[in-house]
Amino acid sequence: MTEAELQAAVRAFVRDEVAPAAAAWSMGAAPDPALLGRAGALGLMRIQVPAEAGGLGLGFAAKARAAETLARADFGFAMSVVNTQNVALRLVASAERRVWEPLLPDLLSGRSSACTALTEPGAGSDFASISTTARRDGEGWRLDGEKCWVINARHAAFAIVYAQCGEPGDRDGIGAFLVPLDRPGCSRYPLDAPFAQTSMGTGGFRLEGVRIPADHVVFAPGQAFGAILDEINGARAYVAAMCCGMLGAAIEAAGDYGESRRSFGRALAGHQAWRLALARAGVALAAARAITAEAVAAVDRGAPAQLAAAQAKIAAVDTCRRQLPELLHLMGAEGLRPQHPFSRHLAAAEIATLTDGSTEMLLERVHRLMRRAPAP
Repeated sequence: MTEAELQAAVRAFVRDEVAPAAAAWSMGAAPDPALLGRAGALGLMRIQVPAEAGGLGLGFAAKARAAETLARADFGFAMSVVNTQNVALRLVASAERRVWEPLLPDLLSGRSSACTALTEPGAGSDFASISTTARRDGEGWRLDGEKCWVINARHAAFAIVYAQCGEPGDRDGIGAFLVPLDRPGCSRYPLDAPFAQTSMGTGGFRLEGVRIPADHVVFAPGQAFGAILDEINGARAYVAAMCCGMLGAAIEAAGDYGESRRSFGRALAGHQAWRLALARAGVALAAARAITAEAVAAVDRGAPAQLAAAQAKIAAVDTCRRQLPELLHLMGAEGLRPQHPFSRHLAAAEIATLTDGSTEMLLERVHRLMRRAPAP
C-alpha cells in the first residue's frame, strides 16, 4: 500500500465510520471494539512497522498525517490508534523477536490494543521520579506500583511499563518491560472526567507482585530514559498535527453552517464580522500548520527535534484553545449539539495541553533550548 492509498482510505474511514460515531463518544459512550479492527484492516496500526514484520514501512510523517485526519473527527480515537501503533513499532525495534512475533498479528490487525505506561499518581512530567519498581526475581522480574492516565489502559492486552530498577530518582535505573495485563497481581480501572475519556480508553492499573520473564525486557536499565524522551518528541509533533486537524474541521463546519444559516435576512456569511472571525481562525491555523510541518519533518528525517516539537505543540495547542471557542460562538447554540465537533474538540484541546508535557513545562524547555541555539 502506498501512502497516498493509505491517506485516501483513512479519509473515507473517518467520514463514513469515525465521525458518525464520535458524537456518542463525546457523551460517554464507548467505541465499538470492531472499529479498531477496521482501523487495523486499513493499516493504521502498522504505518511505521517495517515491511519484513508485516507493516507498511512508511515514515513518521505518514503517521502524523493519518493521525491528523483521525483527529478531525475525534482526538481520543486518534490517540488510541496511534498508541497501539507506537507499541507495535517499539516491540519490533527493541524487544526479542520470539516475544513480539506471536503478539504482532493481533496488534496490527486491531484485534488487540496496547499502551505505554509512564504516568503515575505521583509522577507525571517529572518522569525520573517514577516509583513503580522492577526487581530481579529468580530468572525474571517482579513489578510493583501503579500507573494512571494511560491511553488504552481500559482495553489493552499488554503494556510497555517503565519502572525503576535502581534507587528512586535514578534516571539510569529506569527500564521498560512488556507486561501482559491479564497477569496475576494486575488490576486495572477506568479513568473518567467531565471531558469524556472513552474513545481514548483512558485508565490505570496497579501491579502487585506481577512477575514477567527475563525476555520481556524492552529496554534494560540505563536505556529507557533517553529512548522515551526521543519518543515524546515525536508524540509532541503528532499531537500538534492532530490539533491542526481538529481546528481545520471546526473551521470547515463553521464555514458550511455560515452559508446556510440565515440571520437578519441574510446568511451568516453575509455579515462582515462573522467572515472576519472565520478568516482570523484560518490565518492562525496556517501559522500552526507551518511550525508543525517543521517539527514533523525533523522527526521524520531523524534530526534533533526537541525544540521544534515543543514549539509546534505549544503553538498548535494554544491556537486551538484560542480559536475553537470563537468558532463555537460563530455557530451559536447550534454548535453545542454533539453531532458538531466543537464541544469535543474544545475538550480535546485542554487534554492535549497536558499530554506529553504541559505547556508551562514546554515553555521552560523552549526558553532553555533557544538560549543555547546559535544565532542565525
